[in-house]
Amino acid sequence: MNYQKRGRPIEGDWLEKILEIKRTSKKTKGGNQIAFTVLVVVGDRKGKVGFALARAKNVPSAIKKAMKKARKAVIQLPLVNQALPHPFTSKFKGAKVFLRPGRAGAGLIAGSVIRSIAQVAGIDNLTAKVMGSSNKNANIQAVFKGFKALRE
Repeated sequence: MNYQKRGRPIEGDWLEKILEIKRTSKKTKGGNQIAFTVLVVVGDRKGKVGFALARAKNVPSAIKKAMKKARKAVIQLPLVNQALPHPFTSKFKGAKVFLRPGRAGAGLIAGSVIRSIAQVAGIDNLTAKVMGSSNKNANIQAVFKGFKALRE
């Protein structure tokens, strides 16, 4: 198997990354109900990428559920020379993201979840800006909303 710097390979050349693990608690009559929420992204470094949010009573179960959901929600990106075909701005709730293809050799000039998404998708040259929200789930939703609207 081919091991990348960050993330684990799955089923051949697929790469999975855990973006966030949160502990949640619900007050009930019998006491506190503790659960864990996991946000993951998977990709094959050839343009296929997916993400999912899952919740379970313990961390390993939540990760397993999220990975399974993410593999089912994979979309194909129309990449041109390992870059996006055109710039786009996308908005989801309070999050607004701006992505544009980078110059050849520029690398990934992006922060937060966009860098992780680009790495697992196989995007090598990208310039991105996240505005409005620091919520990882909202930012990833905005990025994927823009990805679905891409055209070649």
